[in-house]
Amino acid sequence: MQSQDVAPRPAPSSADPVVDVEQAEAALVEHYPRLVRLAYLVLPPGLGRNRRVVTAHALTQRALPRGRTAAPAIPAQSAGRDGDPGYAFVRLRVLRTALEAGLPLKRTLWPRRSQLPPLLPQVWGLRLFPRSGGADELTLDQHLSTLSGPARAAYVLRGAERLADAEVRAVLTAAGCADPDAALAEADGVPERYALLDSPEFDPCSLQARPTDLMRRRQHAKAALAAAAALTVCGALLGLPGDGWAPDGAAAPVYAQNPAAEAALDPAKLARVAPTAWESSARTDFSVWPARGDLAGDKALLRRALAVWARPGESVQVSATPGTPSGGPSGPPQLLYAGTVDSAHVVILYDGLRIVRYAEPRDGTKGAALDFARVDGAGRADASALVLDRADGNVRYLTAPWVTKAAERDLLKPGAGAMDLPITGGVTAPLANSSAQNGSCTSWNVMQLTDSTGTHVSTDLGELVPARLTTGRPGATHEVSGARALRTWAPYACSLGALRSAGVRSVNAWPYAEQPLPSGPGSAGPDGAAADWVCTRAETWRGGGTRVLAQFHTPGGTYGAVAAKAENVPACGAKDPQVLAGVLWKAESGRWYLLAAGSEGTASISTTGGVRASARGNLLAARAEQGARARLKGTTDDGRSVTGLG
Repeated sequence: MQSQDVAPRPAPSSADPVVDVEQAEAALVEHYPRLVRLAYLVLPPGLGRNRRVVTAHALTQRALPRGRTAAPAIPAQSAGRDGDPGYAFVRLRVLRTALEAGLPLKRTLWPRRSQLPPLLPQVWGLRLFPRSGGADELTLDQHLSTLSGPARAAYVLRGAERLADAEVRAVLTAAGCADPDAALAEADGVPERYALLDSPEFDPCSLQARPTDLMRRRQHAKAALAAAAALTVCGALLGLPGDGWAPDGAAAPVYAQNPAAEAALDPAKLARVAPTAWESSARTDFSVWPARGDLAGDKALLRRALAVWARPGESVQVSATPGTPSGGPSGPPQLLYAGTVDSAHVVILYDGLRIVRYAEPRDGTKGAALDFARVDGAGRADASALVLDRADGNVRYLTAPWVTKAAERDLLKPGAGAMDLPITGGVTAPLANSSAQNGSCTSWNVMQLTDSTGTHVSTDLGELVPARLTTGRPGATHEVSGARALRTWAPYACSLGALRSAGVRSVNAWPYAEQPLPSGPGSAGPDGAAADWVCTRAETWRGGGTRVLAQFHTPGGTYGAVAAKAENVPACGAKDPQVLAGVLWKAESGRWYLLAAGSEGTASISTTGGVRASARGNLLAARAEQGARARLKGTTDDGRSVTGLG
C-alpha cells in the first residue's frame, strides 16, 4: 500500500464561521449512517473488517464538538450537504480522525486516540462485519485497499459525497492531507464505480455477526479460573433472591455442547443419496442428487468445509444471493460434490433451503471462499445444474443425474446450432462465461441440457444456480428449445448482463406486440416493415426483486433497445400479463415519433405531457420532438386502467 503523510491540522481563525454543538449534533444524528460509511471506507483495510466497523462508529460518535467550535472556512464546508455547514463540520472531523488512524504509530511520540483500538463501542464474544456484496463490490474493495488513506478519502468524497475535485482538494487540505493533488491522482487509478459505494458491502450499519475464536476464548477462561474461584467464595454476598438473573428456563447454559450442532459439523454424519434414488423418488430436485467427486471420501476436506460454513474466518470471502441466510447448518447437510476442479478443491452441500459451495486452493486454505444460494421450491428444470467453478473466463457445471446430454450455443446466433459439451462424472467441460465479459456484447453463451422430459436452456448470471430461460405469454411459458424461441431471445440476450448477482431464478421473454413503423418518408422499408415489442421478466428465488424490461427491436437491428423498466411490479407476469410501454424513434428522414404498444387486450392508448395523442387498439404512433417526455395510459377491454411501465 502506498503511504502519504497527513499534515498538521490547520488552526481556526477568529474569522472562521462558528458551528455550535446543537447544530453539529443535529447533523450527526441525521446523517449518521453516511458518516459511518465514510469513516469505514477511509480506514485502513489492514485493521480487519470487525475493527474497521467498531472504529468507524467510534470515530463518528467522537466527532461531536464539546462546545461552540470554529470550523475552517473552506468552499466545500461553507455549503455542506444540502447547505448544512454542521454536516460539513462533522464530516471533516470524521475524515481527519480516519486519516490519523492510518498513520504508523512510530511517526508520533504519543499515539493519537484514533490510532488505538476504541474503548467504545464494544461487542464481546462476537465479530461484526458488513454483509457481503457481489463480485463487483469485491473488486472495488480490492482496488481501494491498494490506495493510501488520502487517496481512498478522495475517491469516497468524489463518489459518495459527489464533490468536485476543487472541493475534494479543499476538504483534504482542511483534514490535514499534505498533498491532496497526489491523493486525487492516485484515486484516478481506480475505476469510477461510485454507485457501488452505496452497496451493503460497505455499510457498517447493516451487519452480520459471527463468534470469535472459541478455542482461544476457552483457553483464556481457564487462565481466569483462579479469579473466578475467589469470587465464588464470596458468592453469598453477591447472591440474588429468587431465580437470580432472568432465568432461561429449559435452555442449556451458554456455550454448552449441543448434539445437533456437533452433528452438523461431523463429516461422518453427512447425508449421502444413492446414485439411483432419483429414479424412484416422488421429488426431483437437489435432495435426490448423489454425492460425486474424487474427494467425496476426504474427511479432512469435508471437516474444513463444514467448519468454515459454521464460522467463516476474516480471510474467507463470503457471498450470498439476495435474501439468502448465511448462517451455519442446523443439522447434518447433504453432500452433493467434493472434488478437484481446475486449481481448487470444491465441496458443494445442500441443507434443504440452500446450496453452499466451499472452495480452497489445492496448496492450502488461504483464499478460501464460501458461497450461498437459495434454492427452496426448485423443480426438475431448476435443479438441473450448479456452477462448480469459474476460471480463466470459463465456467464448469455439475449436472443433475437425470441429465443425459449437454450442449453449448450462442444465444445471439440462433441459426448457428449447438456444440456438444462433454460430461464426465456429472461435470461439464469448460463453457465460455458470457456474464463475465466487459465492454461490448458480441456473444452470449448458454447451456442447453437434455433429459427424458425434453430440452431447456440456462445461463450463468454470476451465482451458484444458473438462471433458466423461457419464452411465451406469462402463465403459459415454455422452454427455449425451438428455432422460433431462439429467434425471440436473440436480440435481447445481452440484456441478461444487467441481472447478474440479483438472485434470478428464471427469465422469460414474451413478444407481446408487433408494430408497423410510420410509413412515408423515413419509413423503415417500402414494404411497411414492423418492429417487435418484447417484455422480459426476471423472477427471483426469494420472490421479491423481480425485474421487468420492455424492449423495442427494429427490423435489421442486432440488439433490442430497453424502452422501459420496473422492479417489483406484477406487469408482464402470471398475475397480471398486461404491459404498456413507449419509445421515441427517429425515422431515416430525421423525424421523431413516439411509438407505444400494449399487450393483447389493450383497448386504447393515450399520452399526455410532451406529446398529446390517443389511439384505439394496442398501438400508437404520433409525431414528437427529440427529447420529448410523455406519460402513457391505456385502457383494457374490461375497462381497467393501465399505466406505462417504468
